[in-house]
Amino acid sequence: MALVLTNACGFVMGQTTDHSFVEQDSIQEVVVTGKKPISHLSSPTTVQSIQGRDLERTNSLSVADAVRYFSGVQVKDYGGIGGFKTLNIRSIGTTHTGVFYNGIQLGNAQNGQIDLGKFSLDNMESVDLYNAQTGNIFQSAKEYGAAGTIYLTPIKPVFSEKEATKLQVKFRTTAYQAIDKPLSYGLTNPSIMWQQKINSRVHSNLSAEWVNSDGEYKFRYKKVKQGQTAYDAFGMRRNDDINAMRIEGGFDGNIDNGNWDVRAYFYSSQRGLPGFVGKNQFENDNQRLWDKNFFLQGSFQKQITTRYRFKLQSKYAYDYTYYEDKNMPKGNNTYKQQEGYLSFANQYQFLPYWSAVLSADFQYNRMDADLDHFAYPKRYTALVALASELSFNWLKLQASVLENMVHETVEQNTAMPNKQILTPAVSLSVKPFRNADMYLRAFYKQNVRMPTFNDLYYVVIGSRWLEPERCTQYDAGVTFGQTFRNSAFIKWSFQTDVYYNKVIDKIVAIPASNLFQWSITNLGEVEIRGLDASINASWRIASVYLNTRLNYTFQKAQDVTNSQKSYYKHQISYIPKHNGSAVASAEYKTWRLNYTFIYIGSRYSNKENIPANYMPSWCTSDISLSKTFVLRSTQIKLAAEANNLFNRYYDVVINYPLPGRNYQFMISLTI
Repeated sequence: MALVLTNACGFVMGQTTDHSFVEQDSIQEVVVTGKKPISHLSSPTTVQSIQGRDLERTNSLSVADAVRYFSGVQVKDYGGIGGFKTLNIRSIGTTHTGVFYNGIQLGNAQNGQIDLGKFSLDNMESVDLYNAQTGNIFQSAKEYGAAGTIYLTPIKPVFSEKEATKLQVKFRTTAYQAIDKPLSYGLTNPSIMWQQKINSRVHSNLSAEWVNSDGEYKFRYKKVKQGQTAYDAFGMRRNDDINAMRIEGGFDGNIDNGNWDVRAYFYSSQRGLPGFVGKNQFENDNQRLWDKNFFLQGSFQKQITTRYRFKLQSKYAYDYTYYEDKNMPKGNNTYKQQEGYLSFANQYQFLPYWSAVLSADFQYNRMDADLDHFAYPKRYTALVALASELSFNWLKLQASVLENMVHETVEQNTAMPNKQILTPAVSLSVKPFRNADMYLRAFYKQNVRMPTFNDLYYVVIGSRWLEPERCTQYDAGVTFGQTFRNSAFIKWSFQTDVYYNKVIDKIVAIPASNLFQWSITNLGEVEIRGLDASINASWRIASVYLNTRLNYTFQKAQDVTNSQKSYYKHQISYIPKHNGSAVASAEYKTWRLNYTFIYIGSRYSNKENIPANYMPSWCTSDISLSKTFVLRSTQIKLAAEANNLFNRYYDVVINYPLPGRNYQFMISLTI
């Protein structure tokens, strides 16, 4: 039953998640097409997960809101419901993060940025974050190619013997503080999900959502120089409106020793780009953006013999963007992208404890734009991955190598030279004690990300001679969990990881005077040292179920390109050294109360760590209350929440202020 308010990301959202640690009636079984479920505890790479009812409980409208509670990540939020939201894992960079939707990667060859705000949680079964790659070697070649991956798994229908149809309707609205009146209502967000059992082997699903918001909210702009307040004023965020529609649906089915699925996705939006806020510049209504995104994808998997199985995946995607800037002489531009993708993965089981995988992918990308002297690039990418695994009760050892081959053509000037790069990876998980759920793990991985079309061919700032970014990752961690019987204390788990990342030829995209045009900076070489830690516990007192969770991240991400530069070994832009979150929830019968806290430490908005670039720390508190009841055959849920409870004004990106205190209300009907 889908209810999305409350934010007990709780005990199943951490890296230590395992079904043995989840209350039996609190989560449905998750079936991921093309992946053999493995224990998150024993995975040789770091895993964080939100799934089942706990995903429904997060006080989140989109995937971007939910992943804020993962450790080791930075979500760049450019303001409000309609603002862009991108994810950076362990400071390596947004373009090193692979976002996979139902097992197939989402692409954006233009700038490498995936806006997670476009993906709703209403029809999501699970959201999983992996550092390096997943712990299951049976995967496509592209899945071996990212430094970190986010897997978005849509809900797949599950019916009882007598059920044939499931229907769910939701409606959300918000209230926020305005300057000229106490409260205003700025969000209209209805959604519907229909699931149908066609026969015992084939199911269909359809999900649709409309988001309409004026995007306005009160903010505070304050600047302190040399300990003195230089400027302090309140304003209203304008031109942050959005009118968006999402429709997606598909079919999935089972065959003898296999399964298949087909899914289509369409998203259309019109939004304002509010621009940065500065002294005497609080409003900007000159820039607007129109988006249309469509993709059709499918997968087919079958076990041929007891030793051999294969998986086929394919996708076609079309993205249309129209950008308007009234301040520019030729400020109306249209961009079109097309992508075709095909993958073939094969797994062979040589021995009960030894298997190998050979995967081959091909991808075609094309971009058109109505810009003068545009290059009209086409990219042909071939990837081949070979992986092997030894798996025992106490040991899991994996090794892989990925070959990246890229060829490009352009109609104007010169194309990027051909690239052919080999990247290896090794991971290990050990269970040192037979009777304890404790695992030691480590991994080493190299990966590469090719320059985007904007990096290479953007008329003003592109450079055809950019080298690909190369990243090397080292990680070591420990996970421990324990369950108690006949005790009020039910379970607890703990995990910590230390890591070192090194990025060479790092390309950084930073927004300039607006959200659509970026400046490209090559930092050259970055070293990242960090520690992630999480601990969670749950217990029951009488009829009240309680859960708490703490996350903490330390990161020292330094520019080490040139020892002669003033910013040598300074913390790179927007990366705090310290951040963390806390989640607490209490559930009594059909009532649920949740509290979440997020802390982001101080950081700097530019290369030099000087007072002029300093951004202070910030923290927010959210609280929500929900009640579920049944009226005849309909389940009804009412929920209310207060976000940023203490009305803290802050920026995630400099001069892009975020909302103060706001309220959200929701009703959900499930038939």
